[in-house]
Amino acid sequence: MADLAAALRAQLGRQVAHWGVATARLQKPGDLASEGAWQNLEKYLGITLRKHLALSVERLERHCTALRGAFQAARSVAELQEVANKLLDFRQRYLKTETTLEFYADAIRSRTSPEVGAVLRGCDSLAHRSMSLVLDQLGKPVPATLTFIDKGMGALILKARLRLWDGSESPVASIKITRHNLHRPTSLIHETGHQVAHIAGWNEELAGVLREGLHGSTPRGAQAWSGWASEIAADAHAFVHTGYAAVAALHDVLAGEESQVFRHTPGDPHPVGYLRVLLGAEMCRAFYGEGPWDDLALAWGYRHPLEGAPAGVARLIEESLPHLRQIAELTLSRPMRAFGGRPLSALVRPERVAPHALREMEREIGGALYTSTHWAWTESLRILALNGLRLATEPERAAEIVKEQESWMFTLGGTLQAA
Repeated sequence: MADLAAALRAQLGRQVAHWGVATARLQKPGDLASEGAWQNLEKYLGITLRKHLALSVERLERHCTALRGAFQAARSVAELQEVANKLLDFRQRYLKTETTLEFYADAIRSRTSPEVGAVLRGCDSLAHRSMSLVLDQLGKPVPATLTFIDKGMGALILKARLRLWDGSESPVASIKITRHNLHRPTSLIHETGHQVAHIAGWNEELAGVLREGLHGSTPRGAQAWSGWASEIAADAHAFVHTGYAAVAALHDVLAGEESQVFRHTPGDPHPVGYLRVLLGAEMCRAFYGEGPWDDLALAWGYRHPLEGAPAGVARLIEESLPHLRQIAELTLSRPMRAFGGRPLSALVRPERVAPHALREMEREIGGALYTSTHWAWTESLRILALNGLRLATEPERAAEIVKEQESWMFTLGGTLQAA
């Protein structure tokens, strides 16, 4: 009759050895992404990520060493069964660490060439600048940013300092940019708005301001808009940095089937798409007066008549429409504790990205706007806003504008790599 302890030991020994080898392989950054992809990161960002991933693997190795020790010391069936339990726990730790590593590896691998690497380094810079313009004034640290390309319609952010799959904290703000919007990445500034609002503690305050400010006129709407505060905050952050460009790009992402335009899911932080686009147009009116956003709003209403909305959503929309200016003003012009008693529009003045201000910058600087490292560095967010405005209002020149956008992003990304 076979010895049960010996049988258990043989099976466990093979598995412990397997996971030990698998853990050792995680030590090689080159197995996660090529050295070329790593080199397409800005130097500080690459160092930060390598250090964080190395620490994640070191933690896993310590657990692996403890598992080997427990296996080597086990003699009885009961002790070996305890090793089996530890092995199951280690497998879960390994998979969580692997998920963390693969997330960052996928992001780094999206920098498939020096050209794409330069564009994404430019996006890293744009993201960092949009946060620093607010957070520096509040005396709060600005996290490093890793942008990456992925499929789909909308951008996403994994905020810095949030818990990752392996239990560690995210060392950087990781932002997905969709491939189709790589050359008009205003959604990037929406996502950094989520990070800024999180660090400043703005989401909760804005939710209260909207609930109290709207309760007397539309109690049902007040509850809904309060629940949408985090997305409204991010949209406002994109607006003050890039103006109408952010509104037009948001319109184009949301302009889908009516089921999407009128979608309202309880608990979803995203406003009804129909209202979200019109709020963006109202932000433009509040600071810029009349402009192309009026045509955008007119066409939006025509393309998506309220008759196509579910009855409850239609009522919510009808109650909210008269209050869009108030919502815009509460969001952009109301002094907030999160901003040291100042409104967002005082920290980042949306007038700097008004169409006439952007056109004036374009006239004064001329062709150097897209070729000069100085202007690429000092006016990067306004150049993004200008090109987004041009793409929104001059679609017949889209190919030319995208080429110029790509050129200056190469310049911006190249400047970072040289630094």
